[in-house]
Amino acid sequence: MNWDDETPPAPDERIVGATAEGDDQAVEAALRPKDLSEFVGQEKVRQQLDLVLKAARQRGATADHVLLSGAPGLGKTTLSMIIAAEMGAPIRITSGPAIQHAGDLAAILSSLQEGEILFLDEIHRMSRPAEEMLYMAMEDFRVDVIVGKGPGATAIPLELPPFTLVGATTRAGLLPPPLRDRFGFTGHMEFYEAGELQRVIHRSAGLLDVEIDPAGAAEIAGRSRGTPRIANRLLRRVRDYAQVRADGVITREVSEAALQVYEVDSRGLDRLDRAVLEALLKLFGGGPVGLSTLAVAVGEERETVEEVAEPFLVREGLLARTPRGRVATPAAWAHLGLVPPQVAGPGGPGTTQGSGQQGLFGA
Repeated sequence: MNWDDETPPAPDERIVGATAEGDDQAVEAALRPKDLSEFVGQEKVRQQLDLVLKAARQRGATADHVLLSGAPGLGKTTLSMIIAAEMGAPIRITSGPAIQHAGDLAAILSSLQEGEILFLDEIHRMSRPAEEMLYMAMEDFRVDVIVGKGPGATAIPLELPPFTLVGATTRAGLLPPPLRDRFGFTGHMEFYEAGELQRVIHRSAGLLDVEIDPAGAAEIAGRSRGTPRIANRLLRRVRDYAQVRADGVITREVSEAALQVYEVDSRGLDRLDRAVLEALLKLFGGGPVGLSTLAVAVGEERETVEEVAEPFLVREGLLARTPRGRVATPAAWAHLGLVPPQVAGPGGPGTTQGSGQQGLFGA
């Protein structure tokens, strides 16, 4: 299926959403590290990228094209800005959805300066004609501009100054092989460990002039879904709570109380996540149950449940997708403090098993 024909899910506006909208973008920009030495986490990617950039500077050449893949909120945009800073070059920022015609891309490429960094976010959503033009631009620093139509059309070659393309994608599998092969360096961004997120939180707290103790930072980190963007957002909300209802210092108790107000539990689940799990456990005995049926029970659209709630629940080992439908894991029962029903299954009386009837609704 062509990604351009798909309807992307609605923006994730939850407090634990990994996308940045509105005011979040401005605050996030202020908290971004400015060079690789300040960047926390992603050790392998950071070390490899450091070598690529240092080697390019020593040669006096532009850096190789860079592809960064991974979930939203892990630092792809931040790394692109760090690349520009490390190379001492300006950066031009655009996105795949904004480039729907080859002419759009040609206009951007023709205005680049030598050594400039072109950051192309959501590169997998670029139109196919623009994508094919990008092949030649990346490899030969040249594009062919078509003038006229029909038999009289003429291709005029346009030489481009050497530049570095930094592409970012959350779906690397949707990139065609010819495009992936033209990147000299590919880095995959992993989710952060709790200790790394605590370092991110302490650094952000210093920039925000907020006093926070190690236990308070650990509590926020544990609910941040392994994502720095979410950690910084939760930190700001806990800061507000500490300012209004406490003495301004973020402790474990303050963090717990604040995040309870914002309905973010100890594992980072919010209202939607818990609603999906509670419907699956309480209404359907843990499954299997079809996605459409589960969405109706929750009162959300099918795409919202599948694209917004399920990925984190699956990653946390609380929900499993099976050919017969969605199934809750033992960890889900334990997290909500519920006891799995005891029914007579293939293993005999007393075997724990969900109601198989729900599988009739399909996956």
